[in-house]
Amino acid sequence: MNVNVGTIVRVLRIVAGLVLIALAATNTVGWWGWLGVVPLATGLFRFCPAYTLLGINTCPLKK
Repeated sequence: MNVNVGTIVRVLRIVAGLVLIALAATNTVGWWGWLGVVPLATGLFRFCPAYTLLGINTCPLKK
């Protein structure tokens, strides 16, 4: 599994995931808030399967 999520995108995914999960846990939003697990997982593992399919890589180039 190659890393394809850069630092800025990684932080944004983790924050968005945690916010959605917190909103779902407090019943502020509906069940769909639990979908925040997806951006949280992709941020923690630094790998996004959709990026692979689309040929996107937000990591800086290695020298």
